[in-house]
Amino acid sequence: MELKATQRSKQEKLAEGFIPAVAYNKENNVSFAIDLKAFDRAFRAQGTAGLFDIAIEGGQTFPALVKAVQMDKRKRIAQHVDFYMVTYGEPIEVTVPVHTKGKAQGEIMGGLVDVVLHSLHIIAPGPRRIPQELVIDVTNLKIGDHVFAGDIKLPEGVKLAGESSVMVVSVLPPRMSADEAAAETQAASVAGMVASGELSEAAAEAVLEGDTSLEEAKAEVAAESSEGESSES
Repeated sequence: MELKATQRSKQEKLAEGFIPAVAYNKENNVSFAIDLKAFDRAFRAQGTAGLFDIAIEGGQTFPALVKAVQMDKRKRIAQHVDFYMVTYGEPIEVTVPVHTKGKAQGEIMGGLVDVVLHSLHIIAPGPRRIPQELVIDVTNLKIGDHVFAGDIKLPEGVKLAGESSVMVVSVLPPRMSADEAAAETQAASVAGMVASGELSEAAAEAVLEGDTSLEEAKAEVAAESSEGESSES
């Protein structure tokens, strides 16, 4: 995408609606100004993986990627942009976003598709071969299934820059409701009390089936124990 720019010096006051920018690599460093609205539209569409052809009025045109954007935290608008100048035909390492498509089988069964990593580092064979995004079809994924970086189909010539064993997407089991969580907690508590001798197995079964409350079962066991001690004396 072409982005028109004007030459500037560091001391020069910018025209209204323009923001300062710089583009650099190991050999070059160029300062210029760009239209804020034009950059904002282009950057929203392309992100850091999108290639810009920066055309400086009365000067050079060169390809570059967005390296960093300094934002006004209160207004949430760009204040300064750093571009990295690239060379056509040379491999380049970039970060590209990860998106999913489809509805997972596990999601239909009540599970949750968890995107663990929202971007991946890749090496493209050249600036114009950088994919805008990596899309993972999750349709066939069941609960407990995972997608690792090495499982993702990459465009021809594109390679992973990181480990292939990194998990990118996971399908999690259904989340328990508050009642289910409370029931599971109670079951664990009851099991512990049976193991310690505080409850009989019959009393524990009555509690878990809802025939009596845990407090009532404990009170009954205490009463039985008291009666037993009285009869012995």
